[in-house]
Amino acid sequence: MTGEFKISVLASGSKGNATVISADGKNFLIDAGISCRQLVQRLREAGYQPEDLDGVLLTHEHRDHVSGLPVLNRKYHLPVFANEATWRYIPQRGEMERACCRLLPKCLETDGLKITSFNVPHDAAGTVGYVFTCAGARCVYLTDVGFITEEIKENVAGADTLVLEANHDEEMLKKGTYPYALKQRILGTRGHLSNNAAGWLLAQMERLPGEVFLAHLSQENNTPQLALNTVRGMLDAKEIGESTKIYVASQDNIVKNF
Repeated sequence: MTGEFKISVLASGSKGNATVISADGKNFLIDAGISCRQLVQRLREAGYQPEDLDGVLLTHEHRDHVSGLPVLNRKYHLPVFANEATWRYIPQRGEMERACCRLLPKCLETDGLKITSFNVPHDAAGTVGYVFTCAGARCVYLTDVGFITEEIKENVAGADTLVLEANHDEEMLKKGTYPYALKQRILGTRGHLSNNAAGWLLAQMERLPGEVFLAHLSQENNTPQLALNTVRGMLDAKEIGESTKIYVASQDNIVKNF
């Protein structure tokens, strides 16, 4: 494993997202977009108990990122962190314990782990990505991305581990059965990142991460092999990234680096 971070992608895709990032004895869940029952089952399969979690970090309020949150909150009383815009638009907030609903601070520090957020263009109220730093190692979580901004490039720079959206193959999407309006939404500047865009972001980094998780793959407009081949091919074309390990996250199976 590269650096200090243990990554367990419990679920990733349009049907639900949940990832555990662990370092320095602390465990944070990013998003809770699958049912509480599924979430607990996958946590245990990955080697965790719900009680091991130090908190939940939300990227945004879309259902595939928050659907399991109310039941998880009622059963386990975990602190949940989100920015003001996201809290305003989470429909289930009224079902949650008020004391557990925390406003995301500019910097969340717990022992040797530091967590900060950054803005991400997406069609939600206040989508964010996350940067974790611990003992000199850096882990970045970035999904649901309309396009690559300068702020994104600044925050992914120097990442040792990067969870990065590779949602769709553009040709598959354009030729597929989705309604025109949905295709335009996905391809737009507040939509989702394509395989090519993910590869481009990696290829322009001054120092590549040791580990990359390709995440939030569309089951209709992408395949794991296509995402991997596209991204790896773009790195190979520049003769870089030979030592970078690339994982492909799954909707149905846990993918982890330990």
